[in-house]
Amino acid sequence: MKPLLTISRWIDGLNTAVGQAVTWLVLLVAVVSAGNAVMRKLFSLGSNAWLELQWYLFGAIFLLAAGYTFLRNEHVRVDVLSQKLPERTQVGIEIFGVVFFLLPAACLVFWLSIPFFWESWITHELSSNTDGLIRWPAKLLIPVGFALLILAGLSHLIKCAGFLRGLCPNPMKVSSGKSDEETLVEDILAQRQADIEAGQGR
Repeated sequence: MKPLLTISRWIDGLNTAVGQAVTWLVLLVAVVSAGNAVMRKLFSLGSNAWLELQWYLFGAIFLLAAGYTFLRNEHVRVDVLSQKLPERTQVGIEIFGVVFFLLPAACLVFWLSIPFFWESWITHELSSNTDGLIRWPAKLLIPVGFALLILAGLSHLIKCAGFLRGLCPNPMKVSSGKSDEETLVEDILAQRQADIEAGQGR
């Protein structure tokens, strides 16, 4: 089990590195989007290449960060009922969901996306739009993104099994910390409390 947990840490390290790198794409896509809007509105200039680059970057953000998002337990879960169950039962349900839902679906999309990308690669497919970009980089994002998600799912399974055997913490408890919304609410409440105390001291 310990060698598997080591592999799990390597996978998590890979997804973490990719996820942190992808965060810079958010800034890049914001700059590209703003540049496209400014050129179109102020100078009546447009470029299909820059518009398609914007779409490619959006795709890269969502596909390449999928594994990292799963690692951080940030994907949407409907766990109103399961969260009331014992911790070990929750992990058992998690294993069932990953084995019978996540991995089969992700593997299917990965498998079907390979010829989709390969055909684009060997034919040097170009956008049908004037001055558009080549297509294969965008199509390559699909198998790469789902491969990272599959690895994240396997890593999660290893950690769930490790938890059930008492070898590692509960992977479902992993958290990236407080969300921005939670931090903002706490700041507002603290400021309000400070204002109330200041008013009472006058």
